[in-house]
Amino acid sequence: MRDMTSSDSGDAGSPRRAAVDLFLISFLILFLELAAIRWFGSMVVFLTFFTNIVLLASFLGMSVGCLAASRRENLVDRAIPLLLVAVVLAEAVLVIYSYFGTVMIDVGGQGSPQQIYFGTEYRARDVSRFVVPIEAVAAIFFVLIALVFVGLGQVMGRGFDRIPDRIRAYTLNISGSLAGIVAFALLSYLRTPPEIWFAIALALCLSFVRRTPRQVARAMTIVIIVALSAHLGPSQIIWSPYYKVTYAAETGMISTNNIGHQQMVSVAKSGPGYLLPHLLNRDAGGAPFADVLVIGAGSGNDVDAALRQGATHVDAVEIDPVMNEIGRRDHPDRPYSDPRVTIHIDDGRSFLRSTSRQYDLIVYALVDSLVLHSGYSTLRLESFLFTREAFADIRARLKPGGVFAAYNYYRQGWLVGRLTTMMTGVFGSPPLVMSLPYVERIGPDDAQVNQITFLLAGAQSPALDRIQQRFAGRYFWINNAPERNDAINGFLLQPPSLADVPLDSWQKIGLAEVEARPRDHVPTDDWPFLYLLNPTVPALNLRGIVVMAVCSLAVLYWSAPPRRVRPNWRMFFLGAGFMLLETKGVVHLALLFGSTWIVNSIVFFAILVMILLSNLYVLLVRPARVWPYYLLVAASLITGLLIPIDAFLSLQGPARVLASCAIVFVPVFFAGIVFATTFRDSREPDIDIGSNIAGAMAGGLTEPLSLMIGFGNLLLVALILYGCSWLLVRKGGAAPALTG
Repeated sequence: MRDMTSSDSGDAGSPRRAAVDLFLISFLILFLELAAIRWFGSMVVFLTFFTNIVLLASFLGMSVGCLAASRRENLVDRAIPLLLVAVVLAEAVLVIYSYFGTVMIDVGGQGSPQQIYFGTEYRARDVSRFVVPIEAVAAIFFVLIALVFVGLGQVMGRGFDRIPDRIRAYTLNISGSLAGIVAFALLSYLRTPPEIWFAIALALCLSFVRRTPRQVARAMTIVIIVALSAHLGPSQIIWSPYYKVTYAAETGMISTNNIGHQQMVSVAKSGPGYLLPHLLNRDAGGAPFADVLVIGAGSGNDVDAALRQGATHVDAVEIDPVMNEIGRRDHPDRPYSDPRVTIHIDDGRSFLRSTSRQYDLIVYALVDSLVLHSGYSTLRLESFLFTREAFADIRARLKPGGVFAAYNYYRQGWLVGRLTTMMTGVFGSPPLVMSLPYVERIGPDDAQVNQITFLLAGAQSPALDRIQQRFAGRYFWINNAPERNDAINGFLLQPPSLADVPLDSWQKIGLAEVEARPRDHVPTDDWPFLYLLNPTVPALNLRGIVVMAVCSLAVLYWSAPPRRVRPNWRMFFLGAGFMLLETKGVVHLALLFGSTWIVNSIVFFAILVMILLSNLYVLLVRPARVWPYYLLVAASLITGLLIPIDAFLSLQGPARVLASCAIVFVPVFFAGIVFATTFRDSREPDIDIGSNIAGAMAGGLTEPLSLMIGFGNLLLVALILYGCSWLLVRKGGAAPALTG
């Protein structure tokens, strides 16, 4: 007979208690997983770019815990102490990195990277005494987080064993997970601080462990440490649904997840770069841009600049409500209070496709999210803004002769070249490119250190033609004090000579010649990886996969049951295939409906609902054979492979919703039937669930293939994985033994 957890007493063996326990542990696992992804990504330096590591660690822990369900030792008793160690270590890493400038965390060789991670380049390797690879940091937290979830997974595995009706048990598991998603989404909507998340998770965890005074004290210590880190210090910390936002009111500096993001300034007094597109247009003889769209409006600097230069209407689009609220409340010039401004809390790409308004100027205002779209993929929040199709959407929203302006500290010359190539292809002519400080040429191998680069593009734009003509034999001069630009025309050969104005206060701007890489791979909606040098899995990702694989074996060896385990490889491949289905679905719907946290939460919720419907189907129909549903899974995956993503973008309203839901959720429904039918007759539900979750982790490790083959072709990989599972059905599901 299998052991119960230490908290089982009284009516612990009753069916009602077993059902409640399975529901609660499923809720706890999903809730704590989401909390860990958010908190560790925001606290551990640069882990914000690799939050899928936290997701995979939780999968590993759940899988190993299920495999360890038969162990007499209650591994869940270790969950709170291990979480305390992980929390303390996360705080220590942040303190050491923040206050000891000789420590550097290297992210894939940020001097000349295969993939650009904004904010990682500020400490040079040659001046740092201690260089720690991000792989080492990630490995430590991968193991710690996995070990936390091992005990929870053991409780879940035992819960499955205690309920003879496997479909009912699985339905309880999914229902608990659904409740966990809803609860965490509600807390995110309310912008609760992380001590609330951990207090809820730890209170539930205490119901499954031996509630000794020491355990309670550890749980309280975790909550106190998390709370202190969120509220102590001179800066205000606000938890948006995307970031830990750190705001210093005295300087206007806003950081997200420990990386400097933007500074709120009065455009009338500083920040002349925000005015540059407007001043170039003005001094070339153009009328002010009347209708302006700012994507990535943030705290309002670009909106302020447009208003000061005569805009009659500004649509300000910002995905993060906290950034917008800081600007509305504290921006010194109060641009968001101007009646000419309309605020849209939305994903920029989604807004472009939903609006019918035309604009004289569209601005990408320092669009860099510094965070992944979700823990399920390598997609970043802004990825779908920088594709060939996105630039086509920009062109469609410009008035005849309108201008598109994009600017940022792009870090690498090849990235500027790639943007130039994309704009040339979409708008029909090369953009005007300018860098501050001034450079004559930007080559693919040139590092853009501390250089902000502006690109102005348009299709047959008289405004750009005038600007280019005025640059002939001249430069453009802009002063660090913006009001001084009002008295001059900036197109001059030499800096203006004004009384009481130092010559060194003028910045020289000229057109730069851009050399793009030959046959550069242009980002598309299927391959939206602007910051990746080549379509490949970078060495950093490969090293990370190896590190996680080695760590996984170590965790398995430490925690697996002391007996021979025959893993269910059929369930393993089902889990791997389903993980890729889920990833593709999340990415697909993010493109069509926006990369917002709300869309993300709805998609995960809908996927779990489809699984519940699959369970209901199996309960009612009781299919005797599973192979017809394998065929339906294969048919739906092949359909998804054959239909290009732009076919959905061209649809409008309900048609887009229905078609998109069909292409995403139909294969999920049939895959759920395959799993539920297989699991219905399970003799070792803990082993089968553990094998399935291990497969999901393996599917997560194959997701970086999208960096090479694109997201669409992930369906082909999923098709192969489901094919492997079907072959094991035909062979009787034989599997080699694994010694634990």
